[in-house]
Amino acid sequence: MKKQITKDTGIIEVIDINPKAVDILAREGMGCIGCAMAHFETLGQGLEAHGFKKKEIERIIERLNK
Repeated sequence: MKKQITKDTGIIEVIDINPKAVDILAREGMGCIGCAMAHFETLGQGLEAHGFKKKEIERIIERLNK
């Protein structure tokens, strides 16, 4: 069973779980893989830092888990 991505999942771990996450996040306006903070932040922290609201974060996490 594939591990679930949550707002508390580290950004690099998100990419390990779902390699398509790079494309999904880039389409949302986040170039995570090129950011040094990707090694230290959770997905939720990164999305919040980019101005995403709770509902938007939930929608992105849902896409990443599909």
